[in-house]
Amino acid sequence: MPNILIVDDHDLVRDTIAAYLARTEGLEVDSASTLDEAVEKLRGMTSFDLAVLDYNMPGMDGLAGLRRAVSGFPATRIALMSGVARPEVAREAMALGAVGFFPKSLAAASMVNAVRFVLSGEKYFPFDLAMEGETANGGEDFHGLTPREVQTLRGLCDGKSNKEIARGLDLQEVTIKLHVKNILSKLGARNRTQAALRAKSLGFE
Repeated sequence: MPNILIVDDHDLVRDTIAAYLARTEGLEVDSASTLDEAVEKLRGMTSFDLAVLDYNMPGMDGLAGLRRAVSGFPATRIALMSGVARPEVAREAMALGAVGFFPKSLAAASMVNAVRFVLSGEKYFPFDLAMEGETANGGEDFHGLTPREVQTLRGLCDGKSNKEIARGLDLQEVTIKLHVKNILSKLGARNRTQAALRAKSLGFE
């Protein structure tokens, strides 16, 4: 069962997120209020799969705290969360090895999806940042889709279910559901069938 560490100096924010995630089946959640406290817990007996760090809290010193966590605990996936999702900060965080950047404005269910997304081995960043990062690495680009979204769209066009696409890409089904949601948004489609038809009309092969 994945262990998650939520780190934020605002008690209400930290406790609310931790409590909601703790009610989610299949997740174990702990929390800390400062980076130093988080580091102590990461060094402890519990092996954490994901640590979510507030960008503005004691000990972070901008992105220096992220760099410290990423380099000090390579076995733990590290994500940032912030009340203000500034593109430049998210972009730098991605370059430093963060696996996600969670705006605090995310709805509770979306936060759970984002956590599961990164636990599955994917990265969660605002759409434009994810696209920019993937494309810069030489990935395919079709109307703003990341390479993984392109693979998912190809499955939609072939009439495959989320489970079949997930099996073919060796990913979890919840990951594919999130990719489909992104595809619908980027293509302006209401459902997966419309997305496939629109993609084909736009020359997708």
